[in-house]
Amino acid sequence: MGCCVSTSSKSSCSSRSNGETLSPRCLGIGFCGQKSSRKTFSDHVISLHHLPSLPNRIFSNGKSRSSCIFTQQGRKGINQDAMIVWEDFMSEDVIFCGVFDGHGPHGHLVARKVRDALPVKLLSFLHSCESRQNGSGRACFKGNVKSDGGELDNDCSAEDKLNSIWRESFMKAYKAMDKELRSHPNLDCFCSGSTAVTIVKQGSNLFMSNIGDSRAIMGSKNSDDGSMVAIQLTVDLKPDLPREAERIKRCKGRVFALQDEPEVPRVWLPFDDAPGLAMARAFGDFCLKEYGVISIPEFSHRLLTDKDQFIVLASDGVWDVLSNEEVVEIVCTAPTRSSAARILVDSAAREWKLKYPTSKMDDCAVVCLFLDGKMDSESDYDEQGFSSATIQSNHSGNPIESDDGQKSEPSLQRNFTVRSSEEGETYGGVAVDVEDGTSPPDDQNWSGLEGVTRVNSLVQLPRFSEERPNP
Repeated sequence: MGCCVSTSSKSSCSSRSNGETLSPRCLGIGFCGQKSSRKTFSDHVISLHHLPSLPNRIFSNGKSRSSCIFTQQGRKGINQDAMIVWEDFMSEDVIFCGVFDGHGPHGHLVARKVRDALPVKLLSFLHSCESRQNGSGRACFKGNVKSDGGELDNDCSAEDKLNSIWRESFMKAYKAMDKELRSHPNLDCFCSGSTAVTIVKQGSNLFMSNIGDSRAIMGSKNSDDGSMVAIQLTVDLKPDLPREAERIKRCKGRVFALQDEPEVPRVWLPFDDAPGLAMARAFGDFCLKEYGVISIPEFSHRLLTDKDQFIVLASDGVWDVLSNEEVVEIVCTAPTRSSAARILVDSAAREWKLKYPTSKMDDCAVVCLFLDGKMDSESDYDEQGFSSATIQSNHSGNPIESDDGQKSEPSLQRNFTVRSSEEGETYGGVAVDVEDGTSPPDDQNWSGLEGVTRVNSLVQLPRFSEERPNP
């Protein structure tokens, strides 16, 4: 795969490529105040080629100790969605989850590349932060913590320092991921890219980072009557969000919707009606990176409580047709926890046929993480209603898991447009500070609209005009 693990680590963990082995020292990350774990990532001497063999990392339809994941190909061609759950991410109390929705002719390769490389980069930068702390004579996560935003005060709480380290690591990992995609020798990301919604659960801490329009929500018990309520954890970063639109226009990009799909705002080049990207942030899409599309994630932190039951991450193929409440209800009423992700995708597929019979169903990918760490006793696909034929059909047409970009790729086609649902409730989101990905408290609020999204991330590839306006 030729992935560079880190581009700026000052620790003894040097960058590796072409599947070279990573030493355990490079990836053994500990946190003060945590019990020493019997099994950590540092127990595995691995390379990116060997990631699929890790026992606590799942990336295809199935389940883990505390989660289930499922993806199904839509009717637009190859499945461009990818997903991952990585338990024992760096200790037994840490879980990494992510959903990645590719777009463009090489979008499926970009999504898989990000799925594989981004978590390892995050580990590398976390280790770099810890090494910097230890190198300055302080215990890990104690004392001042330097970040992109400057140095924290001495009297900052341990929680603030922990939050700062995770934010810095996420920011650097996303930046390094996009840099690697830009320079990848075999993967053309000029007009291809991917969303990313990623979370890390560390004890009662939940750290979230996202770009694009994949979404994370949480099912939590109402304190009044004990009923389940849906809490939206991330905001769909679309071009019509005020802060996003302002940045894009400031960079000379254009934001508007086509006449035949007025509910789908897109990003266009300043000198041509192309490519029509339906999101404001993404990995890749380098044809628009000079015109306001960025890969800086929105980062947030949340403390979990006993009322919080589960988290659902999904690509927009699910949110196109299901509301947050409907998703929570479907997961709650699933006959078994291990079947929740599959049933959710099946429900989305039925809703596509009912609501948008003339549109081509989008790919769907779902991760369901149960916060109590428990899973039911079902242990095989047959008991869950899976069949080998079903599993194979979900990945039909997909090339072998690879990011070398050397296989023939499908051409990008223009499809019909999804029309917005009339039943669109909103959930409060928070505007994002573009510089560091944090959410300014006094800034404008914006809502992640439900049922209003798109079939295509990209309308067409750029057909650059011969004559461009003078700068």
